[in-house]
Amino acid sequence: MVLPLAYWLQYVFVSVKLLRQLIRDYRKLSKTGKTTKQKPRGEGFDLDMMQLVISGLANGSVYGLIALGFVLIYKATEAVNFAQGDFMMLGAFITIWLANPQFLGIDFWIAVPLAISIMAVLGYLLDLFVIRKMFGQPQIAVVILTIALGFIIRFVVGAIWKHEPQLLETPFAGRELRIGELVLGFEEVAVIVVTLLLTLFLFLFFRKAKLGKAMQAASQNQLAAYYVGIPVKRIQSLVWALAGAVAAVAGVLFASKGAVDPSTGLLGIKAFAAAVIGGFGSLPGALIGGLIIGLIEPFAAYALPAGYSQIAPYAVMLLVLIFRPAGIFSQMQKKKV
Repeated sequence: MVLPLAYWLQYVFVSVKLLRQLIRDYRKLSKTGKTTKQKPRGEGFDLDMMQLVISGLANGSVYGLIALGFVLIYKATEAVNFAQGDFMMLGAFITIWLANPQFLGIDFWIAVPLAISIMAVLGYLLDLFVIRKMFGQPQIAVVILTIALGFIIRFVVGAIWKHEPQLLETPFAGRELRIGELVLGFEEVAVIVVTLLLTLFLFLFFRKAKLGKAMQAASQNQLAAYYVGIPVKRIQSLVWALAGAVAAVAGVLFASKGAVDPSTGLLGIKAFAAAVIGGFGSLPGALIGGLIIGLIEPFAAYALPAGYSQIAPYAVMLLVLIFRPAGIFSQMQKKKV
């Protein structure tokens, strides 16, 4: 018992130290921003903060979409798919292969829905021929299987598309939106807007659509759902298909604003932290957890030394685990069958 306690105390100490340092540097920079009145417009502290917020929201939106995949599969199978980040990376590479001129060169607006459909089919087939065979096995077996699946995806992508970073060519590449002196990349705005719309769609889908209600019922009580005539196994396959489609959307959005390579799938670790912060089982919580992680990163990098900024998101996750182990939005979930 001594060793785990020592580790927890160490995590708490580092987390508190990070928070104090962030507050101290923020106050110092705030004072600096207020006293530098002779700086030209557009170079002030407030404008820098807005740029950090937009960048954080864009990255956090991608984390939130990956976290949505975590939550969807967890709600359906009570297992964690640690390959969800690799699904996102695979969706990005499939879209690049379809849309970029050096590959197939299909029109962007055709390539995107095609890539989403391919990832949905892959998710469905994965559950049908692999995950379903694990039925009755301990959940840890499914977790280990998804970890191995992530390694396989990274190896296959590296073998096919090599390990050079690839950027998705989009019709709106290089465009900017200006609000006064604030300059926003069109890709960042698109990432935020699409993420909000997709989250709203999923929320309404699970609340209003018959299939969405069936998915909820099957995830909350499989035996009761089976007795009322819900095809539980088929529903689970559809959930994996939906998680694959959401991962593809996240991959398209991420690849449109930054280069991807096989190691990009490791972003799933940050998305897992987002799901933990928001609370597994909560779709809005997954998105908000992703936004929290996304906002922490640029502000920590801005105010803290590089070494500290890298662990800041995980320090926040540990604080949430200590003070609210079920996540921020855990009490908002109500089971209905």
